[in-house]
Amino acid sequence: MARPGLKVRTIGPDALVVLGLVALVGAAAAQGRALLAAGVDIFLAFPPLLAEWLPHVGPGTPAAVAIGLATVTTGPDLAQRLAWRPLLGTAWAAATAWTVSLALVDGWQRGVVERLTSDQEYLNDVPRVPDITAALGTFADHILTDQPVFWSTHVGAHPPGALLLFVWLDRIGLGDGGASGVVVMVVAGSACVAVAVALRALGHEDLARRALPFGVLLPGAVWMGVSADGLFAGVLAWGVALLAVGASRRLPAALAGGVLLGWCLYLSYGLALAVLFPLAVLLATRNVRALLLASLGAAAVVAAFTAAGFWWFTGFAHVRVIYAASIAATRPYSYFVWANLAAVAIAAGPAVVVALRRLPLLPRPALLLTGAALACIALADLSGMSKAEVERIWLPFVVWLVVPCALLPRARWWLAGQVVLALAVNHLLLTVW
Repeated sequence: MARPGLKVRTIGPDALVVLGLVALVGAAAAQGRALLAAGVDIFLAFPPLLAEWLPHVGPGTPAAVAIGLATVTTGPDLAQRLAWRPLLGTAWAAATAWTVSLALVDGWQRGVVERLTSDQEYLNDVPRVPDITAALGTFADHILTDQPVFWSTHVGAHPPGALLLFVWLDRIGLGDGGASGVVVMVVAGSACVAVAVALRALGHEDLARRALPFGVLLPGAVWMGVSADGLFAGVLAWGVALLAVGASRRLPAALAGGVLLGWCLYLSYGLALAVLFPLAVLLATRNVRALLLASLGAAAVVAAFTAAGFWWFTGFAHVRVIYAASIAATRPYSYFVWANLAAVAIAAGPAVVVALRRLPLLPRPALLLTGAALACIALADLSGMSKAEVERIWLPFVVWLVVPCALLPRARWWLAGQVVLALAVNHLLLTVW
């Protein structure tokens, strides 16, 4: 019992959430190591992440520290003072610089060039597409790995839209690992800007401004540079943002948003879950015309791929076959259904996890968008089609989870926590993809 006059300090709810996060990650790590010790091949050297322990520094280290420190100290003020367009440009540049600097901690060759040029990546198969129409017509024929000729790991596991993007980059002279990697990071860096644009279009510019620094310093940038999933995150975010703009004030933008959202179906099969985002915009704006226009744009993309000979459902059926026969077969669902949450929490960072308890305080449009992201993650997790590696696979959903960070008190402290986590992960571990 406390003596009279003494104040008893209690642990606040935010601190309890952080402790809970640490416990979750610790439990996932301990159970993962127990599985490895028991001979279960979960194909993770450092569970729950696909990474290996390798403390190191690199040419990106000074820049990453400087960008993180500068954004923590000046970001919140700049987000309030700058005019809207200069703010978006500054945020895009800062997010891209943050992502590039983190990638360069592993060096230019290992951290950028080799990420997209391995024999499991997209650039490996670009030379196999001299004729785009012919490639689309026979794409599904080369997904199953029991065929004489089959696509590399990432190409076969995704619809052909992702490969086409890299083919087009190659056609304009940006097909090597370095150039393609930079393009991926630039697009990935724009995702936080797209989230802010969507929030402003839905009537919450102040919320967008306060959340933007958290989008810039998202720890998931460790995997955005260089992973095609970072590019997917940017494309999806701009599809949703353009739909929000179209639904609120400029209707034609909804058509462009629909095209991007339709293209997302052909970037990753998992992005079919992203249909929840346009539904969130519809519920927030009740603009049926905008949704119909977006649906027209998405339908045009689907029609084009189908006419070229690629049927999405056939591709997905084949992917389910190769997924069941892959390393996923030895990854126990009972472990990953909760360990996935630890992995994605690392990509999101403690600020996001703490902010999520403030969901009921968000205005309705922001709540709907954040809720859509959480629902996508929950469905992907429960499906069993995402066992491990979700720190990168779920990046298109994670970028939306920064929205409730706008409600955090002492923003600089939480931003600092995001920076420390990202720097620790990138300097202590060698991540993959």
